[in-house]
Amino acid sequence: MSVAPSVTLRLDDRFARELPEMALAWKALPAPDPRLLVLNEPLAAELGLDAEALRTPAGVGLLLGTDLPADAHPVAQAYAGHQFGGYSPRLGDGRALLLGELTDREGRTRDLHLKGSGRTPFSRGGDGLAAVGPMLREHVVSEAMHALGIPTTRSLAVVATGRAVQRETVLPGAVLTRVASSHLRVGSFQYARATDDLDLLRRLADHAIDRHHPAAADAAHPYRALFDGVVEAQASLVAQWMLVGFVHGVMNTDNVTISGETIDYGPCAFLDAYDPATVYSSIDHGGRYAYGNQPVLAQWNLARFAESLLPLLDAEQDRAVAMAVESLERFTPAYAAARAAGLRRKLGLPAGQADDLVLGLGDELLVLLHAGRVDHTSAWRMMGTAARGDAEPLRGQVLDLPALDAWLERWRALGPDGDAMDRVNPVHVPRNHLVEEALDAATAGDLAPLTALLDAVTSPYDARPGQERYAEPAPVDFGDYQTFCGT
Repeated sequence: MSVAPSVTLRLDDRFARELPEMALAWKALPAPDPRLLVLNEPLAAELGLDAEALRTPAGVGLLLGTDLPADAHPVAQAYAGHQFGGYSPRLGDGRALLLGELTDREGRTRDLHLKGSGRTPFSRGGDGLAAVGPMLREHVVSEAMHALGIPTTRSLAVVATGRAVQRETVLPGAVLTRVASSHLRVGSFQYARATDDLDLLRRLADHAIDRHHPAAADAAHPYRALFDGVVEAQASLVAQWMLVGFVHGVMNTDNVTISGETIDYGPCAFLDAYDPATVYSSIDHGGRYAYGNQPVLAQWNLARFAESLLPLLDAEQDRAVAMAVESLERFTPAYAAARAAGLRRKLGLPAGQADDLVLGLGDELLVLLHAGRVDHTSAWRMMGTAARGDAEPLRGQVLDLPALDAWLERWRALGPDGDAMDRVNPVHVPRNHLVEEALDAATAGDLAPLTALLDAVTSPYDARPGQERYAEPAPVDFGDYQTFCGT
């Protein structure tokens, strides 16, 4: 007689112990008819968890937060935030829970966190629930981002709850089990600062330094070094978003992590035709978080972080502000350097080429793509073919052929490496029409399209036979695309 594997897990509650003012003990809502939809087995292995055990009823209970170790202390986290520019002093986990921290196989501390686990005191009138489609979107896109090498929270699993969720229509409910380096965000610091409790703000900063920027602890000014580290991390992150054509869609300060990981995949999408003004979010009516605005908004968000840190930077406010401004001004050159390094790789150029030359070449190419409304992902992939001598696929997409030919001549003179370009310019990203197709099918009970899409986007640089449709741009009639936050 075989014995079902058991889930062995130790969850720490360090966040709740060190910052009790920002942690409210709470429990996940039981699921009437749970069913595991997708399990990230490679991530489970990283975490030291047995995938087979996670598929048992007890394992699914763990993924839902309803069958936890006896010593676990799940909490809803408190934070504030600027949402579309307007400040909200009390946001917090309105449909989420931090189950606790675990140590992965490499000794790293990781948060185990739920999304869609029911109402909390931070729900602000919401139902605290999530639907199958948006949770599977986060699973697909976050795993695609991880495969692209972009820092991101990750999805361990999505479990259907058997509970109906009322949105524009009635939808099947689900819970996402998320893994992150932590869930500390700019909004966490805004919340602590608003309490006027300097001790809480200092403890939060020390917690962030220890978890994410340990070198800051030995700096002459640890809290300024923390700010510098977050500025650098966010500059690098947003540069990577821009290089692959990722549109976050809701860059509120409560979605800006101290770790530099991408978080919250609600109204997110990847560019189809290249256009800096692209907005996919249904609630971004003014285009605040348009693709081309993301670097500027990242710096704006970091300014809000700086405001929260002022009491720790210097007791005299004018000196604190001057210090914060000086550090904040490092964002623009850090972003430019990260973008230049990425463009150098995408253009296949040797390391010795100057940043200004690389940025100029990249920007000229993007102007040509914009004018012709050329598919962003396809165009960059075609560049590898052009570097190997065949520019016709790219020439067939661009309207201004004399300008393109002149650009190609200057670029080829620099000796681009087409094979190296294929290793950094993806053939597969989660194309919007394919994501919607997969989510619609999954909501109706068919997971096959989702499984096939995941297979493609988690091997983004491999052009494999049978996967050609995952590399094709959206159909002509797939216009005016919108995404939704899922609440």
